[in-house]
Amino acid sequence: MNLPPLVQTFVLHFGEMGSRWGINRTVGQIYALLYLSKEPLNAEDIVERLGVSRSNVSMGLKELQAWNLVRLQHKPGDRRDYFATPDDIWQIVRTLVEERKKREIDPTMTLLREVLMQEPASAEERHAQERMRDMHDLFELLTGWYADVQRLDTERLVQLLTLGSKVQKILEMKDRLFVVPGSKKSRREDPKEK
Repeated sequence: MNLPPLVQTFVLHFGEMGSRWGINRTVGQIYALLYLSKEPLNAEDIVERLGVSRSNVSMGLKELQAWNLVRLQHKPGDRRDYFATPDDIWQIVRTLVEERKKREIDPTMTLLREVLMQEPASAEERHAQERMRDMHDLFELLTGWYADVQRLDTERLVQLLTLGSKVQKILEMKDRLFVVPGSKKSRREDPKEK
């Protein structure tokens, strides 16, 4: 690698973590390099700095584009493609979460909905279907929460995240003012929940 030691440490670590996140090492390293770079880089820059093959870099950039994690840019008078990550780290996180949802949660929800519409043929299938219903309900709750949170502007999102366990006090205060849908109190009062 042709990188300053501090940058190299981060890039190597990101490569190692990449394999745990379901991407290959080179893709993780390319992303880390682009994230730390002051300026957009072209494929040749990346090959030179990481010391990997041109074909690996091309495949890695395609994968990162498929994840919407890098932006393609051009420079006047230069026909080469340049790549950069968004400047806003919150935009990166939002994109990453959305792409994970599309690839992991949405297909699982589709399968669970299909399976739950089927008539169980045995006690074992009824038990399995109830377990899948629990999972479906949890995923539906989480995806609904995610859809709401995704609409928050970054400042509000930071406030929400920094609340931590203090959110319990806010919910208790809300419970005193009115019944919050989904709370134990509302379930006790809702005859459909009985």
